[in-house]
Amino acid sequence: MAYVLALDQGTTSSRAIVFDRTGTVISAAQQEFKQYFPQSGWVEHDAGEIWHSQLNVLRESMDCADIAARDIAAIGITNQRETTVVWDRRTGHPIYPAIVWQDRRTADTCERLKAAGYEATFNDKTGLLLDPYFSATKLAWILEHVPHARQRAEAGEIAFGTIDSWLIWQLTGGKLHVTDASNAARTLLYNIHTGEWDKELLAILNIPAALLPSVVDSSGVIGWTMEGIADSPIPIAGIAGDQQAALFGQVCHSPGMVKNTYGTGCFMLMHTGTTAVRSANQLLTTVAWQRAGKREYALEGSVFVAGAAVQWLRDGLGIIKSSSDVEALAASVPDNGGVYFVPAFTGLGAPHWQPHARGAIIGLSRGATGAHIARAAVESMAFQTADLIDAMQADSAIPLTQLRVDGGAARNDALMQFQADLLGVPVVRPKVTETTALGAAFLAGLAVGYWSDLSDIGKQWQQDKRFVPSMSKEKVDALRAGWNDAVRVAINAKDK
Repeated sequence: MAYVLALDQGTTSSRAIVFDRTGTVISAAQQEFKQYFPQSGWVEHDAGEIWHSQLNVLRESMDCADIAARDIAAIGITNQRETTVVWDRRTGHPIYPAIVWQDRRTADTCERLKAAGYEATFNDKTGLLLDPYFSATKLAWILEHVPHARQRAEAGEIAFGTIDSWLIWQLTGGKLHVTDASNAARTLLYNIHTGEWDKELLAILNIPAALLPSVVDSSGVIGWTMEGIADSPIPIAGIAGDQQAALFGQVCHSPGMVKNTYGTGCFMLMHTGTTAVRSANQLLTTVAWQRAGKREYALEGSVFVAGAAVQWLRDGLGIIKSSSDVEALAASVPDNGGVYFVPAFTGLGAPHWQPHARGAIIGLSRGATGAHIARAAVESMAFQTADLIDAMQADSAIPLTQLRVDGGAARNDALMQFQADLLGVPVVRPKVTETTALGAAFLAGLAVGYWSDLSDIGKQWQQDKRFVPSMSKEKVDALRAGWNDAVRVAINAKDK
């Protein structure tokens, strides 16, 4: 069996990538799916469309590589996290659209829980903040607003899962209702210290335990694909939320190593080993992965909108025809011309955690052009990342020596150089930037002996390019001061 297949189910598209033993991409397939915005701050997906798009690219990637199921050692799954799906156990059909991680409809619910004094309870047990970003209040909303949902939940007729659970249910024909520890840790219902669904948290939110999946290791054979997915069954052996998978794929297996993924959002994780480090700066403490029943942890900072801002330039403003056009347009001007863009379309994440904040573009003059707005959109990814680094270094007391980067926007050399300038440390991009999918492949391959151990995996990671800081401290300080002013405007521009 010469290959490992990774299913990478993201916020805007589903992908499947075939890797060989060196971590090289043999084939890849990708399919976008529709985004739904029924109200301001609401974001939904069609879970059925997600499943069909994922199945399509699974088959396409195998066809492109001209391989059969017998050539695949294992499947690894990585997924957009926190997105909430509830489905009928008998039919396998969702009872409501998937509520996406970006969705802010439960902001008021979170505020009520805070006012009732529950935030410390949730934070102590889950490492998370009370924010609509996470799955629990989305699930509670579905139970409250979909007719008969609560009664059906209590009767065990419906199931809850994040996208990994949903895909595995479909891949196995409804035989398995599971999630791994890294995804469970993003629900606000899982105690990251005991490794169990927490009865007190379930009671606070009035969520029946019968809805919940079993929690399994991130690396281990959990089951096989059903007949009809491929020409013969394939073992499913790896599961991890996208950002934890990227941390694993970047070979950040030692405490203090940091990676940042530039995707729809930006997500930075620092590996903290077997210690769950508490944050004093509104970062999250989360499970990195679980192997052989042993949990390892990470500190995380999340930016809700990064690459999604570029999609907005394409779909909302129409100043670019495709997302790939943004690099050339941004590079057509020497600087941002004093324009700053805070893409708080669905609130601000770490370290601000302002769910009611809204997007803002400031510094516009008659001389401002679409190119300046495009440059400000690209630079917003680096500014938000720099804010996360400040908080992470304060929490961990570990000075940053380098930042490993991945995701689509990490291919943008100008952005990576700007990021290095803002941080004052080298930014390192690997040869294989598909580290989210690669992490899922590594976890699956380890489970079946395709790779022997972590050192074997470490040999596969190779540097593509290293970006060294070159901007003066005075210029960096001025740029970040302008950014901070723009953030204050976005926080005050609350959705009424």
